[in-house]
Amino acid sequence: MNNNQNAITDINQLPLYKTIILGIQHTFTMFGATVLVPIITGLDISVALFMAGLGTLIFHLITKGKVPAFLGSSFAYIAPILLVASTSGMAYAQGGIVVAGLIYIALSLLINIYGTEKIIKFFPPVVTGPIIIVIGLKLAPVAIDMASTNWMLAVVTFSIVTIVSVLGKGFIKVIPVIIGLICGYILAVSTGNVDFTPIKEATFVGIPNFTLAKFNIESILIVAPVAIATMVEHVGDVVAIGATVEKDLLKDPGLSRTLIGDGIATSISAMFGGPANTTYSENTGVLALTRAWDPRIMQIAAVFAIGLGFSPKLGALISTIPTAVIGGISIILFGMIASIGIRSLIENQVDFNKARNLIISAVIMVLGLGGAVFPINIGTFNMEIAGMALAAIVGILLNIVLPE
Repeated sequence: MNNNQNAITDINQLPLYKTIILGIQHTFTMFGATVLVPIITGLDISVALFMAGLGTLIFHLITKGKVPAFLGSSFAYIAPILLVASTSGMAYAQGGIVVAGLIYIALSLLINIYGTEKIIKFFPPVVTGPIIIVIGLKLAPVAIDMASTNWMLAVVTFSIVTIVSVLGKGFIKVIPVIIGLICGYILAVSTGNVDFTPIKEATFVGIPNFTLAKFNIESILIVAPVAIATMVEHVGDVVAIGATVEKDLLKDPGLSRTLIGDGIATSISAMFGGPANTTYSENTGVLALTRAWDPRIMQIAAVFAIGLGFSPKLGALISTIPTAVIGGISIILFGMIASIGIRSLIENQVDFNKARNLIISAVIMVLGLGGAVFPINIGTFNMEIAGMALAAIVGILLNIVLPE
Protein backbone atom coordinates (compact mmCIF):
# COMPACT_ATOMS: atom_id res chain seq x y z
CA MET A 1 0.00 0.00 0.00
CA ASN A 2 1.45 3.41 -0.96
CA ASN A 3 1.62 6.52 1.20
CA ASN A 4 -1.51 8.03 -0.35
CA GLN A 5 -3.55 4.94 0.44
CA ASN A 6 -2.20 4.87 4.00
CA ALA A 7 -3.16 8.51 4.46
CA ILE A 8 -6.67 7.88 3.15
CA THR A 9 -7.12 4.85 5.41
CA ASP A 10 -6.01 6.85 8.46
CA ILE A 11 -8.38 9.69 7.59
CA ASN A 12 -11.34 7.38 7.16
CA GLN A 13 -10.70 5.71 10.52
CA LEU A 14 -10.75 8.93 12.53
CA PRO A 15 -12.36 9.06 15.98
CA LEU A 16 -15.93 10.34 16.11
CA TYR A 17 -15.20 13.89 17.29
CA LYS A 18 -12.82 14.50 14.37
CA THR A 19 -15.31 13.03 11.92
CA ILE A 20 -17.94 15.43 13.32
CA ILE A 21 -15.61 18.39 12.72
CA LEU A 22 -15.15 17.26 9.11
CA GLY A 23 -18.94 17.00 8.79
CA ILE A 24 -19.40 20.55 10.05
CA GLN A 25 -16.84 21.66 7.45
CA HIS A 26 -19.07 20.25 4.69
CA THR A 27 -22.14 21.91 6.23
CA PHE A 28 -20.42 25.30 6.03
CA THR A 29 -19.43 24.55 2.44
CA MET A 30 -22.93 23.79 1.19
CA PHE A 31 -24.78 26.46 3.18
CA GLY A 32 -24.36 29.51 0.94
CA ALA A 33 -25.51 27.90 -2.30
CA THR A 34 -28.28 25.86 -0.66
CA VAL A 35 -29.96 28.90 0.91
CA LEU A 36 -29.42 31.08 -2.18
CA VAL A 37 -31.96 29.08 -4.20
CA PRO A 38 -34.86 29.66 -1.76
CA ILE A 39 -33.79 33.30 -1.36
CA ILE A 40 -34.11 33.79 -5.15
CA THR A 41 -37.28 31.75 -5.65
CA GLY A 42 -39.21 32.50 -2.48
CA LEU A 43 -39.12 28.99 -1.05
CA ASP A 44 -38.61 28.61 2.70
CA ILE A 45 -34.92 28.61 3.72
CA SER A 46 -35.44 26.34 6.73
CA VAL A 47 -37.30 23.81 4.58
CA ALA A 48 -34.48 23.89 2.01
CA LEU A 49 -31.88 23.16 4.70
CA PHE A 50 -33.98 20.41 6.26
CA MET A 51 -34.61 18.79 2.87
CA ALA A 52 -30.94 19.04 1.89
CA GLY A 53 -30.05 17.05 5.00
CA LEU A 54 -32.89 14.57 4.63
CA GLY A 55 -32.23 14.15 0.90
CA THR A 56 -28.55 13.46 1.57
CA LEU A 57 -29.42 10.76 4.11
CA ILE A 58 -31.92 9.19 1.68
CA PHE A 59 -29.28 9.24 -1.06
CA HIS A 60 -26.73 7.53 1.20
CA LEU A 61 -29.27 4.90 2.23
CA ILE A 62 -30.11 4.03 -1.37
CA THR A 63 -26.47 4.07 -2.53
CA LYS A 64 -25.47 1.82 0.40
CA GLY A 65 -23.29 4.54 1.91
CA LYS A 66 -20.72 4.22 -0.88
CA VAL A 67 -20.90 7.69 -2.46
CA PRO A 68 -19.49 10.62 -0.43
CA ALA A 69 -21.93 13.17 -1.83
CA PHE A 70 -23.97 15.99 -0.31
CA LEU A 71 -27.27 16.96 -1.91
CA GLY A 72 -28.11 20.66 -1.86
CA SER A 73 -30.50 22.99 -3.67
CA SER A 74 -30.37 22.77 -7.48
CA PHE A 75 -29.94 26.01 -9.44
CA ALA A 76 -31.18 24.43 -12.68
CA TYR A 77 -34.84 24.80 -11.69
CA ILE A 78 -34.76 28.48 -10.67
CA ALA A 79 -36.15 29.88 -13.94
CA PRO A 80 -39.11 27.45 -14.29
CA ILE A 81 -39.91 27.81 -10.57
CA LEU A 82 -40.15 31.58 -10.92
CA LEU A 83 -42.28 31.26 -14.06
CA VAL A 84 -44.78 28.79 -12.59
CA ALA A 85 -44.89 30.56 -9.21
CA SER A 86 -45.80 33.84 -10.92
CA THR A 87 -48.65 32.31 -12.91
CA SER A 88 -50.00 29.31 -10.97
CA GLY A 89 -48.44 29.59 -7.52
CA MET A 90 -45.44 28.06 -5.79
CA ALA A 91 -47.27 24.84 -4.85
CA TYR A 92 -47.65 23.97 -8.55
CA ALA A 93 -43.94 24.64 -9.16
CA GLN A 94 -43.26 22.14 -6.37
CA GLY A 95 -45.50 19.65 -8.18
CA GLY A 96 -43.43 20.00 -11.35
CA ILE A 97 -40.25 19.27 -9.39
CA VAL A 98 -41.87 16.18 -7.83
CA VAL A 99 -42.49 14.81 -11.32
CA ALA A 100 -38.91 15.71 -12.34
CA GLY A 101 -37.67 13.49 -9.52
CA LEU A 102 -39.90 10.67 -10.76
CA ILE A 103 -38.28 10.98 -14.21
CA TYR A 104 -34.94 10.19 -12.55
CA ILE A 105 -36.46 7.07 -11.05
CA ALA A 106 -37.91 6.02 -14.42
CA LEU A 107 -34.50 6.30 -16.08
CA SER A 108 -32.89 4.28 -13.30
CA LEU A 109 -35.41 1.50 -13.93
CA LEU A 110 -34.48 1.51 -17.63
CA ILE A 111 -30.82 1.20 -16.63
CA ASN A 112 -31.71 -1.81 -14.50
CA ILE A 113 -33.45 -3.40 -17.47
CA TYR A 114 -30.81 -2.70 -20.12
CA GLY A 115 -27.70 -2.63 -17.94
CA THR A 116 -25.36 0.06 -16.66
CA GLU A 117 -22.69 -0.86 -19.19
CA LYS A 118 -24.83 0.42 -22.07
CA ILE A 119 -25.04 3.80 -20.35
CA ILE A 120 -21.42 3.97 -19.16
CA LYS A 121 -20.05 3.40 -22.67
CA PHE A 122 -21.41 6.83 -23.61
CA PHE A 123 -19.10 8.43 -21.00
CA PRO A 124 -15.48 7.58 -21.92
CA PRO A 125 -12.65 9.73 -20.45
CA VAL A 126 -12.55 11.99 -23.52
CA VAL A 127 -16.13 13.01 -22.64
CA THR A 128 -16.08 12.89 -18.83
CA GLY A 129 -12.74 14.69 -18.42
CA PRO A 130 -13.87 17.88 -20.20
CA ILE A 131 -17.27 17.66 -18.47
CA ILE A 132 -15.56 17.68 -15.06
CA ILE A 133 -13.42 20.62 -16.19
CA VAL A 134 -16.57 22.49 -17.22
CA ILE A 135 -18.23 21.77 -13.84
CA GLY A 136 -15.32 23.47 -12.07
CA LEU A 137 -14.71 26.36 -14.46
CA LYS A 138 -18.42 27.12 -14.85
CA LEU A 139 -18.41 27.94 -11.13
CA ALA A 140 -15.31 30.14 -11.43
CA PRO A 141 -17.23 33.42 -12.01
CA VAL A 142 -19.33 32.64 -8.92
CA ALA A 143 -16.18 32.39 -6.81
CA ILE A 144 -14.76 35.62 -8.24
CA ASP A 145 -18.04 37.50 -7.78
CA MET A 146 -18.15 36.45 -4.13
CA ALA A 147 -14.48 37.23 -3.50
CA SER A 148 -14.70 40.65 -5.17
CA THR A 149 -17.14 41.91 -2.53
CA ASN A 150 -14.11 42.28 -0.23
CA TRP A 151 -10.79 41.18 -1.67
CA MET A 152 -8.94 41.62 1.62
CA LEU A 153 -11.14 39.06 3.37
CA ALA A 154 -11.04 36.76 0.34
CA VAL A 155 -7.25 36.85 -0.01
CA VAL A 156 -6.63 36.27 3.70
CA THR A 157 -9.08 33.35 3.78
CA PHE A 158 -7.60 31.90 0.58
CA SER A 159 -4.09 32.19 2.01
CA ILE A 160 -5.01 30.48 5.28
CA VAL A 161 -6.69 27.57 3.48
CA THR A 162 -3.66 27.21 1.20
CA ILE A 163 -1.14 27.32 4.05
CA VAL A 164 -3.09 24.78 6.13
CA SER A 165 -3.49 22.46 3.12
CA VAL A 166 0.18 22.58 2.15
CA LEU A 167 1.98 22.93 5.48
CA GLY A 168 -0.53 21.52 7.96
CA LYS A 169 0.18 18.30 9.83
CA GLY A 170 -2.09 15.51 11.02
CA PHE A 171 -5.76 16.30 11.50
CA ILE A 172 -5.24 20.04 10.95
CA LYS A 173 -4.33 19.29 7.33
CA VAL A 174 -7.81 17.86 6.57
CA ILE A 175 -9.86 20.76 7.97
CA PRO A 176 -8.44 23.72 5.99
CA VAL A 177 -11.91 24.97 5.01
CA ILE A 178 -13.25 25.24 8.54
CA ILE A 179 -10.00 26.85 9.77
CA GLY A 180 -10.13 29.33 6.88
CA LEU A 181 -13.78 30.11 7.65
CA ILE A 182 -13.12 30.72 11.34
CA CYS A 183 -10.08 32.92 10.74
CA GLY A 184 -11.81 34.82 7.93
CA TYR A 185 -14.88 35.37 10.11
CA ILE A 186 -12.78 36.64 13.04
CA LEU A 187 -11.05 39.09 10.69
CA ALA A 188 -14.42 40.18 9.28
CA VAL A 189 -15.78 40.82 12.79
CA SER A 190 -12.67 42.76 13.82
CA THR A 191 -12.93 44.98 10.72
CA GLY A 192 -16.67 45.63 11.12
CA ASN A 193 -17.77 43.53 8.14
CA VAL A 194 -20.34 41.39 9.96
CA ASP A 195 -23.96 42.38 10.60
CA PHE A 196 -25.25 40.57 13.69
CA THR A 197 -28.86 41.72 13.19
CA PRO A 198 -30.07 38.39 11.69
CA ILE A 199 -28.72 36.52 14.74
CA LYS A 200 -30.47 38.86 17.17
CA GLU A 201 -33.80 38.61 15.32
CA ALA A 202 -33.78 34.81 14.85
CA THR A 203 -35.35 32.42 17.35
CA PHE A 204 -33.44 29.47 18.78
CA VAL A 205 -35.98 26.84 17.70
CA GLY A 206 -38.55 26.93 14.91
CA ILE A 207 -40.51 24.51 12.74
CA PRO A 208 -39.80 24.86 9.00
CA ASN A 209 -42.77 26.14 7.01
CA PHE A 210 -43.63 22.92 5.15
CA THR A 211 -46.14 23.25 2.30
CA LEU A 212 -47.70 20.51 0.16
CA ALA A 213 -47.20 20.38 -3.60
CA LYS A 214 -50.07 20.71 -6.07
CA PHE A 215 -50.23 19.41 -9.61
CA ASN A 216 -51.48 20.55 -13.01
CA ILE A 217 -50.31 19.51 -16.44
CA GLU A 218 -49.21 23.00 -17.53
CA SER A 219 -46.83 23.43 -14.61
CA ILE A 220 -45.49 19.90 -14.98
CA LEU A 221 -44.67 20.51 -18.66
CA ILE A 222 -42.77 23.67 -17.75
CA VAL A 223 -40.74 22.32 -14.82
CA ALA A 224 -40.32 18.55 -15.24
CA PRO A 225 -38.41 18.57 -18.58
CA VAL A 226 -35.49 20.25 -16.80
CA ALA A 227 -34.79 16.75 -15.45
CA ILE A 228 -33.45 15.78 -18.88
CA ALA A 229 -30.64 18.29 -18.44
CA THR A 230 -30.02 17.70 -14.74
CA MET A 231 -29.76 13.93 -15.24
CA VAL A 232 -26.79 14.54 -17.52
CA GLU A 233 -25.34 16.85 -14.88
CA HIS A 234 -25.93 14.11 -12.31
CA VAL A 235 -23.82 11.68 -14.32
CA GLY A 236 -21.08 14.30 -14.62
CA ASP A 237 -21.14 14.94 -10.87
CA VAL A 238 -20.99 11.23 -10.02
CA VAL A 239 -18.08 10.80 -12.44
CA ALA A 240 -16.35 13.79 -10.80
CA ILE A 241 -16.84 12.34 -7.32
CA GLY A 242 -15.61 8.96 -8.55
CA ALA A 243 -12.51 10.56 -10.08
CA THR A 244 -11.87 12.36 -6.80
CA VAL A 245 -12.13 9.25 -4.60
CA GLU A 246 -10.51 7.05 -7.26
CA LYS A 247 -13.44 4.64 -7.54
CA ASP A 248 -15.81 3.76 -10.38
CA LEU A 249 -19.08 4.82 -8.73
CA LEU A 250 -21.03 4.28 -11.96
CA LYS A 251 -20.46 0.55 -11.42
CA ASP A 252 -20.53 0.34 -7.62
CA PRO A 253 -23.03 1.22 -6.22
CA GLY A 254 -24.13 1.90 -9.80
CA LEU A 255 -25.70 4.73 -11.77
CA SER A 256 -29.21 3.37 -11.25
CA ARG A 257 -28.85 3.69 -7.46
CA THR A 258 -27.41 7.21 -7.59
CA LEU A 259 -30.22 8.31 -9.92
CA ILE A 260 -32.89 6.77 -7.67
CA GLY A 261 -31.34 8.41 -4.63
CA ASP A 262 -31.23 11.83 -6.30
CA GLY A 263 -34.73 11.42 -7.74
CA ILE A 264 -36.40 10.34 -4.49
CA ALA A 265 -34.62 13.10 -2.57
CA THR A 266 -35.82 15.68 -5.11
CA SER A 267 -39.44 14.44 -5.12
CA ILE A 268 -39.72 14.31 -1.33
CA SER A 269 -38.13 17.75 -0.99
CA ALA A 270 -40.52 19.36 -3.45
CA MET A 271 -43.56 17.52 -2.10
CA PHE A 272 -43.15 19.35 1.22
CA GLY A 273 -41.95 22.76 0.07
CA GLY A 274 -38.25 22.38 -0.72
CA PRO A 275 -36.27 22.88 -3.95
CA ALA A 276 -34.92 20.15 -6.20
CA ASN A 277 -31.83 18.45 -4.80
CA THR A 278 -28.58 17.78 -6.60
CA THR A 279 -25.11 16.50 -5.79
CA TYR A 280 -22.98 19.50 -4.80
CA SER A 281 -19.74 20.35 -6.60
CA GLU A 282 -18.72 22.58 -3.68
CA ASN A 283 -18.49 19.54 -1.43
CA THR A 284 -16.69 17.55 -4.12
CA GLY A 285 -14.06 20.28 -4.05
CA VAL A 286 -13.63 19.75 -0.29
CA LEU A 287 -13.18 16.01 -0.93
CA ALA A 288 -10.42 16.74 -3.40
CA LEU A 289 -8.73 19.23 -1.08
CA THR A 290 -8.82 17.14 2.10
CA ARG A 291 -8.76 13.57 0.69
CA ALA A 292 -11.13 12.71 3.54
CA TRP A 293 -13.95 10.93 1.75
CA ASP A 294 -15.56 8.65 4.30
CA PRO A 295 -19.30 8.89 3.45
CA ARG A 296 -20.05 9.13 7.18
CA ILE A 297 -18.66 12.66 7.06
CA MET A 298 -21.40 13.66 4.59
CA GLN A 299 -24.01 11.92 6.71
CA ILE A 300 -22.92 13.96 9.73
CA ALA A 301 -23.09 17.11 7.58
CA ALA A 302 -26.64 16.11 6.64
CA VAL A 303 -27.64 15.80 10.30
CA PHE A 304 -26.27 19.28 10.95
CA ALA A 305 -28.22 20.64 7.96
CA ILE A 306 -31.42 19.17 9.41
CA GLY A 307 -30.55 20.77 12.74
CA LEU A 308 -30.09 24.13 11.02
CA GLY A 309 -33.55 23.71 9.53
CA PHE A 310 -35.00 23.60 13.04
CA SER A 311 -32.70 26.29 14.46
CA PRO A 312 -33.13 29.71 12.82
CA LYS A 313 -30.52 31.11 15.24
CA LEU A 314 -27.77 28.75 13.99
CA GLY A 315 -28.81 29.31 10.41
CA ALA A 316 -28.63 33.06 10.94
CA LEU A 317 -25.15 32.73 12.46
CA ILE A 318 -23.83 30.93 9.39
CA SER A 319 -25.61 33.40 7.11
CA THR A 320 -23.56 36.25 8.64
CA ILE A 321 -20.32 34.80 7.25
CA PRO A 322 -19.30 37.42 4.66
CA THR A 323 -19.66 36.41 1.03
CA ALA A 324 -16.02 37.29 0.42
CA VAL A 325 -14.85 34.70 2.95
CA ILE A 326 -16.80 32.00 1.09
CA GLY A 327 -15.44 33.36 -2.19
CA GLY A 328 -11.82 33.04 -1.07
CA ILE A 329 -12.39 29.39 -0.26
CA SER A 330 -14.39 28.75 -3.43
CA ILE A 331 -11.50 29.89 -5.64
CA ILE A 332 -9.63 26.82 -4.43
CA LEU A 333 -12.56 24.40 -4.30
CA PHE A 334 -13.90 25.11 -7.79
CA GLY A 335 -10.41 25.07 -9.27
CA MET A 336 -9.79 21.68 -7.65
CA ILE A 337 -12.78 20.24 -9.53
CA ALA A 338 -11.43 21.44 -12.88
CA SER A 339 -8.01 20.06 -11.99
CA ILE A 340 -9.57 16.64 -11.33
CA GLY A 341 -10.90 16.68 -14.90
CA ILE A 342 -7.41 17.42 -16.23
CA ARG A 343 -5.99 14.63 -14.07
CA SER A 344 -8.60 12.23 -15.47
CA LEU A 345 -7.51 12.99 -19.05
CA ILE A 346 -3.85 12.46 -18.15
CA GLU A 347 -4.36 9.25 -16.17
CA ASN A 348 -6.49 7.72 -18.92
CA GLN A 349 -3.89 8.76 -21.53
CA VAL A 350 -6.39 10.48 -23.80
CA ASP A 351 -4.53 11.07 -27.06
CA PHE A 352 -4.99 14.68 -28.19
CA ASN A 353 -2.98 14.01 -31.33
CA LYS A 354 -6.25 12.54 -32.61
CA ALA A 355 -8.48 15.15 -34.23
CA ARG A 356 -11.68 13.52 -32.89
CA ASN A 357 -10.52 13.82 -29.29
CA LEU A 358 -9.55 17.46 -29.78
CA ILE A 359 -12.94 18.24 -31.34
CA ILE A 360 -14.95 16.45 -28.64
CA SER A 361 -13.05 18.16 -25.83
CA ALA A 362 -13.13 21.57 -27.52
CA VAL A 363 -16.87 21.49 -28.19
CA ILE A 364 -17.73 20.35 -24.66
CA MET A 365 -15.71 23.16 -23.08
CA VAL A 366 -16.86 25.92 -25.43
CA LEU A 367 -20.55 25.02 -25.18
CA GLY A 368 -20.30 24.41 -21.45
CA LEU A 369 -18.48 27.63 -20.65
CA GLY A 370 -19.77 29.89 -23.41
CA GLY A 371 -23.38 30.11 -22.27
CA ALA A 372 -24.84 28.27 -25.27
CA VAL A 373 -28.61 27.70 -25.12
CA PHE A 374 -30.57 25.30 -27.35
CA PRO A 375 -34.33 25.97 -27.33
CA ILE A 376 -36.87 23.20 -27.95
CA ASN A 377 -40.34 24.41 -28.95
CA ILE A 378 -43.02 21.87 -29.88
CA GLY A 379 -46.48 23.38 -29.82
CA THR A 380 -47.12 24.61 -26.28
CA PHE A 381 -44.12 22.66 -24.97
CA ASN A 382 -41.08 24.87 -24.47
CA MET A 383 -37.77 24.15 -22.78
CA GLU A 384 -34.11 25.00 -23.06
CA ILE A 385 -31.00 22.85 -22.80
CA ALA A 386 -28.02 24.93 -21.78
CA GLY A 387 -24.64 24.96 -20.13
CA MET A 388 -23.09 21.72 -19.01
CA ALA A 389 -26.11 19.62 -19.94
CA LEU A 390 -25.97 20.83 -23.56
CA ALA A 391 -22.20 20.38 -23.67
CA ALA A 392 -22.45 16.84 -22.33
CA ILE A 393 -25.19 15.83 -24.77
CA VAL A 394 -23.27 17.18 -27.79
CA GLY A 395 -20.03 15.59 -26.53
CA ILE A 396 -21.73 12.22 -26.16
CA LEU A 397 -23.19 12.46 -29.67
CA LEU A 398 -19.83 13.45 -31.19
CA ASN A 399 -18.15 10.52 -29.46
CA ILE A 400 -20.71 8.21 -31.06
CA VAL A 401 -20.59 9.56 -34.62
CA LEU A 402 -16.90 10.46 -35.03
CA PRO A 403 -14.78 7.48 -36.09
CA GLU A 404 -11.83 6.36 -33.97
